[in-house]
Amino acid sequence: MAKAENAELVFVPLGGVGEIGMNFALYGYGPPSAREWIVIDVGVTFPDASLPGVDLVLPDTRFIEENLANLRGIIITHAHEDHYGALLDTWPKLKAPVWMTPFSAGLLEAKRQGEQGAPKIPVTIYRAGEKFTVGPFEIEAIPVAHSIPEPMSLAITSPAGTVIHTGDWKIDPEPTIGPKTDEARFRAYGDKGVLALICDSTNALREGESPSRSALVESQIGARTPLSP
Repeated sequence: MAKAENAELVFVPLGGVGEIGMNFALYGYGPPSAREWIVIDVGVTFPDASLPGVDLVLPDTRFIEENLANLRGIIITHAHEDHYGALLDTWPKLKAPVWMTPFSAGLLEAKRQGEQGAPKIPVTIYRAGEKFTVGPFEIEAIPVAHSIPEPMSLAITSPAGTVIHTGDWKIDPEPTIGPKTDEARFRAYGDKGVLALICDSTNALREGESPSRSALVESQIGARTPLSP
């Protein structure tokens, strides 16, 4: 990839940074006058007591609506509501191509069928380990451990370099759902060099280790086992 004159890579989070939920991230590449954009995740968040009567909060998409001519696609990392829950509501305004894993696409279709008037969204399927191109970006899907099937981290490469967008993930040696995080791919990108790690992992800034999810399940099962007489 050759870097164009005056081109730069920018990251614009419209939700999900410094807060829980409503993940909506923009990556743009190119000169300011002709920058091409992709969206990573389109999530909702749940209101607190300051918003009585409100069921869901959607991301403010006005910035990218003003740049629709240069929006190349939407990529969903996984099918938790805070990462894909606003897609049916926002897609009619954006109408960009959408990439999802098979499981996420299946949940989206089930959700659409349960919401009267929800749009039918054309989806391109991607799978773990695959590479695909969206606008000026080459994307590699890296499987990670999380509490839902088919969560993905994304290696996003442009002529400016590579950014790793983790989505929700955990280094869990014994996940209860799906494979372990593909640490080898993270190391490979680390060896080549990355510009930034855009990371989303609960308690990641706390020292120490989090227990494996399988250990938590076993402890809960044990807590519910009746005592022998």
